[in-house]
Amino acid sequence: MGFLSSYQSDNLVVPLLGLSRAHKRIIALTVDAAICVFTVWFAFFLRLGNFVALSDNALWAAVASIALAIPIFIVSGLYRAIFRYSGWPALLAVVRAVAIYGLFYSTIFTAISLPDVPRTVGLIQPILLLLFVGGSRVLARFWLGGHYNTILKHASRPKVLIYGAGSTGRELATAMTNSPEMQVIGFLDDDPSLHRRLLNGLPVHNPADLAPLARKWNVAHVLLAMPNISRNRRNEILVSLSEHQISVRTLPSLIDLAQGRVTVSDVRELEVDDLLGRDPVTPDAALLGELVANRVVLVTGAGGSIGSELCRQIIRMSPKKLLLVDQSEYALYAIHQELERKCAANQIPVVPLLASVTDAKRMQKIMKTLRPETVYHAAAYKHVPLVEHNPGEGIRNNVFGTLHTAQAAAASGVQNFVLISTDKAVRPTNLMGASKRLAEMVLQALADAGAPTTFSMVRFGNVLGSSGSVVPKFRQQIREGGPITLTHPEITRYFMTVPEAAQLVIQAGAMAEGGDVFVLDMGQPVRIFDLARKMVELSGLTLRDEAHPDGDVEIKITGLRPGEKLYEELLIGDNPRPTSHERILKAQEAFTSWGELEPKLQILKRLTAENDVSAIQRRVQELVPEYVSNGEIVDWIHTGEIAVE
Repeated sequence: MGFLSSYQSDNLVVPLLGLSRAHKRIIALTVDAAICVFTVWFAFFLRLGNFVALSDNALWAAVASIALAIPIFIVSGLYRAIFRYSGWPALLAVVRAVAIYGLFYSTIFTAISLPDVPRTVGLIQPILLLLFVGGSRVLARFWLGGHYNTILKHASRPKVLIYGAGSTGRELATAMTNSPEMQVIGFLDDDPSLHRRLLNGLPVHNPADLAPLARKWNVAHVLLAMPNISRNRRNEILVSLSEHQISVRTLPSLIDLAQGRVTVSDVRELEVDDLLGRDPVTPDAALLGELVANRVVLVTGAGGSIGSELCRQIIRMSPKKLLLVDQSEYALYAIHQELERKCAANQIPVVPLLASVTDAKRMQKIMKTLRPETVYHAAAYKHVPLVEHNPGEGIRNNVFGTLHTAQAAAASGVQNFVLISTDKAVRPTNLMGASKRLAEMVLQALADAGAPTTFSMVRFGNVLGSSGSVVPKFRQQIREGGPITLTHPEITRYFMTVPEAAQLVIQAGAMAEGGDVFVLDMGQPVRIFDLARKMVELSGLTLRDEAHPDGDVEIKITGLRPGEKLYEELLIGDNPRPTSHERILKAQEAFTSWGELEPKLQILKRLTAENDVSAIQRRVQELVPEYVSNGEIVDWIHTGEIAVE
């Protein structure tokens, strides 16, 4: 309907705008003359209380109005203005012109007067003329300038409610006053003392009244503006909102908001870390800075999701120099540019180094030349299906890349070396997990052999927002209308945020004594099916299943991928030991001595060079006894599944 009205109005506006200037002036003169006659007639009505015919002296009053007004309007420049662009100057010109007109008109019909023309008409009519002529200019600007389209568009904006009537919510409402994307119609707040009150002209409602409000106003979104509430309370609110088929969006944390004022651009889609079943682990400031502050720090895989966040965290702790190692030119360029901007003020040197950790000579050269004191080894192939399909490359990068980097570090006097590991290394069912467990064993063996470097490793679960995370995948599938693809309805995972993972790595490394395997107390695992369902509901959509065949988005079960586990674990053995950090534990994992492990690694290295897939798998199973593959590892090249020229 709004589109039709706009279309019809445009059909009238376009021909008018196409007329010549002379024709437009004639139309304006005709309209003003008609207004003169109408206001004289209306002035008689207001004075006498009944309608009179404009005849005799009443007619002369109308003629006199036209005869006085039009020349004065022409001389005052009222017809030189372009109505659709006119503003306050044009209205002031109207006021001046009508004031001059009123002086003459009231002199004739009030001071001198004519029979049958009440003296008050000489005063009432100029006032009416000012209102109607001024109103005609405003109407012309509104209509010809297309402002009606703006109002129609604003009226059709999605209606939103802000959950949280505190300072953040009020600031957000103010920022969204003229937003072309959303229209704030009120607040929701848990405080009963605020209910039925107005804040910044907007009503505050009880969250229990959301259902009738949503129906009445057709609410499209709820903006969660409570960045300082606990994770448990946030979860309670999200569960209550998920029942109403309304899209939920949120604001950044207080740390992010402290950077500047709340703006409309701060409103973002609800991230799944907002649904994390626990509060993020609070970092220990002393542990964070111990291996970083005023030291030369090297990060491998610096362009990856974990590596780049490690770099962001490290740069805040004032290292002497930060060395970035990555084999991807674009990823290295992106993180280097980002850190250069952040380091412009404090002038911390950031050195980008294109290198593969599998290149032993290159890593030795970097270590001996630049002399890092702390190394964080994040470079790895971590996508389970890809490593299953490329076993040789997975072993070469994850196992021997770790070995070469660790040996180069020990030879150049690096003090601390921290490996970023994964929960998939625990009783692995895929080659990626087995390769990471073997990388852990390499460091454990080197530490046991008396290496001068303190080696340690940090094991954690899935990182929300990292490459390959289910979050962006599910969100894209929801945008496309589904289906959401899930490998198994009972699959569960531990989750943590990217900053949390990076902080854990830095803190755990500071507690290392040599050969330590650290794990995080990550709370309860999350059932991925439940996570997908919440994402659908909090997008304002409904899940399509047997009970709801008319739902919006379906969850499709595709079957477990090669090497994929239903449940992830963090510990191989039992009885983990506590550390100085209440949420970081130290695992007690068995390993093979370096004297026994080293010759077996040489055999595995030869098999990797030959790309003997079956032999690689057998050798890895010998080295990692708890590794039991639940999928078939295939050498796609040698089986002829793909053509290689």
